[in-house]
Amino acid sequence: MLNTRERRRSPLIWAFCALGIGIACFFGGLYVGRAEVTKAAVSDPQTTVEGVGSFPTAGTVENKILNFSQFWELWKLLKLKYYDDASEQAMFYGAMRGMTDALGDPYTTFFEPKVAKEFSDSLKGEFEGIGAEIGVRNGQLQIIAPLPGTPAEKSGLLPGDYILAIDGTSTESMITEQAVTLIRGTKGTSVTLKIGRPAKTDAKIKEEPMIKDYTIIRDKITVKSVVLTWPKEGIAMIAVTNFNQDTDAEFKKAVDQVLEKNVKGIILDLRNDPGGYLDRSTYVAGEWVGDKVIVSERRKGKIIDEFRGTGKGRLGGVPTAVLVNQGSASAAEIVAGALQDYGVGKIIGMKTFGKGSVQDYSEFSDGSAIKITIAEWLMPKGRNINKSGIQPDIQVDRTAEDIDANRDPQLDKALEYLSTAGTSNHATSTKQ
Repeated sequence: MLNTRERRRSPLIWAFCALGIGIACFFGGLYVGRAEVTKAAVSDPQTTVEGVGSFPTAGTVENKILNFSQFWELWKLLKLKYYDDASEQAMFYGAMRGMTDALGDPYTTFFEPKVAKEFSDSLKGEFEGIGAEIGVRNGQLQIIAPLPGTPAEKSGLLPGDYILAIDGTSTESMITEQAVTLIRGTKGTSVTLKIGRPAKTDAKIKEEPMIKDYTIIRDKITVKSVVLTWPKEGIAMIAVTNFNQDTDAEFKKAVDQVLEKNVKGIILDLRNDPGGYLDRSTYVAGEWVGDKVIVSERRKGKIIDEFRGTGKGRLGGVPTAVLVNQGSASAAEIVAGALQDYGVGKIIGMKTFGKGSVQDYSEFSDGSAIKITIAEWLMPKGRNINKSGIQPDIQVDRTAEDIDANRDPQLDKALEYLSTAGTSNHATSTKQ
């Protein structure tokens, strides 16, 4: 529950109240790739130290006594000796951010109020910026996925591109949230990204490494999470661009329309889908496998929960191909992995991003927030996809040259597969 009391608290108190948030977060909503926004109450500390109010002075961690008074000694030294005015607000938020950064997990993050609001707004599917999901991999800021129809996609950004600088500011050691703040901005303004594109390792593809500046005009980004098209007679393609608040309702509409026709096969397009809400992914997967286990949650080596499909299994008998690529992450990987494990969909494309951990998101009363990795996901057969991703059953790349020439070999392979799968009662039997 949210602490709704309005009395002001010293930021010094809050700094150590935050040490307890790891416990409180276990009772919040689950986050996959993005977050289910929940509120966490932070109770008043009980001990008192002269001059700074109520806060803990010591605690036991891993059988060692931590002397919290050392923190306050540092605080006072900075206030007394720093040559310029020392902002208590900046120091306070810096301490909060430092605690999360010390864990070395790119998905455990403290959000200052402005960034927390932007993060929450993005879950609603509407914001102003370039329309790209970004993250940190191997210590370097990276494009996870440009969203369809956005300035990021139209400019030519691709999943796996490294962001080396933003408007001339190096991204070395930059956290994702700081980069988001720099990239987002008012519609009509521009941002310049220095992009590094690694060379392709496939000897058949001649793509050299590249470093290039992309100047992109920001726009209002409205993300439609589900799009239904018919690339071939009798073949429906349902593209899920992200698992946002409206995905379950929009996906249900798409399935209703598909089942009204004599459908011979379905292509579920999860390419460049960066993830989203867990319960939306279990609904989508459930339309193929019903109430079977979609994903299990493992914490500290133990399975502590299982999440079952909530869809009605209406597509279980329809031959299905699932398109994935390097930009398919988190909730998208959960759906693809479940359909692969249960043998109801052939996975076509490239290895997915590899985001298989669980985040909890909680807000403080000042508008700041914390996102904490609390567990990892396992696929129905026990696979851990974190960092390793999902290997496609049929590997097919779509290069920058393909995109420029409006070619889609991944879609072509899916149509080819369905043309043979449609002659069999088993949705995954095909020649490779």
